[in-house]
Amino acid sequence: MINPEPAAPVARFTLPDGRRIAHVHTPGQGPTLVFLPGYRSDMGGSKAQALQAWAQARGAGCLLFDYTGCGQSDGDFADGTLSRWCDELVALIDHCVAGRVVLIGSSMGGWLMLLVAERLGARVAGLVGIAAAPDFTDWGIDDADRARLAAGQVVLEDNPYGPDPTPTYSGFWADGQAQRKLDAPIAFAGPVRLVHGQADPDVPWQIALRLGQALCSADVQTVLIKDGDHRLSRRADIALVLATLAELLQGIAES
Repeated sequence: MINPEPAAPVARFTLPDGRRIAHVHTPGQGPTLVFLPGYRSDMGGSKAQALQAWAQARGAGCLLFDYTGCGQSDGDFADGTLSRWCDELVALIDHCVAGRVVLIGSSMGGWLMLLVAERLGARVAGLVGIAAAPDFTDWGIDDADRARLAAGQVVLEDNPYGPDPTPTYSGFWADGQAQRKLDAPIAFAGPVRLVHGQADPDVPWQIALRLGQALCSADVQTVLIKDGDHRLSRRADIALVLATLAELLQGIAES
């Protein structure tokens, strides 16, 4: 059973400009598990809550958070960029966690985890990508929308997961284009596990293979779920992600 209640109260970490990041940190043994949500997602999602309950049951450290402009954090989503959220997350990890971390990134969070790992270096013990979407400002946007974004316009797309359209802001797009990772070696040498659905309508499963090839680590495993969608939120999907994480943590403990 997934415990929907947080293992600790929501706390606020104040950034230098006064904005506050909402987060839930549960200390524990081993590397702290840090969940990076997807685009416009937050720590209230089923995967984040399942991870928190799983970590709590095993006495592992866990850190959930909301990007500024999302969920319970301060700020305007329109101001969010990968670079900004990377800076904020690195500061939050430094504030909450003394030791090593395992980064678990969902969708956009799977892109952001690469940037955070680059910043944190040896403190990152491993990576788990769930339908990871690195470089989606490149392969995920057509030429007409690129032109609109380059001109400073906002692009709105139908949102299959909610009533409001999904916006892409020109600032986010431009920053994303500057943060692309798939066309050069990614200098991460630790263990990586990538879980991706082959029925994902948003992020082609081939992106997981490209990411695996770009990573310098020799310890990269890609798990494909034939009927898996983008969210990978079914009970069986979450169970597979957690089993994959357990195997990665066991390997870290034995190394």
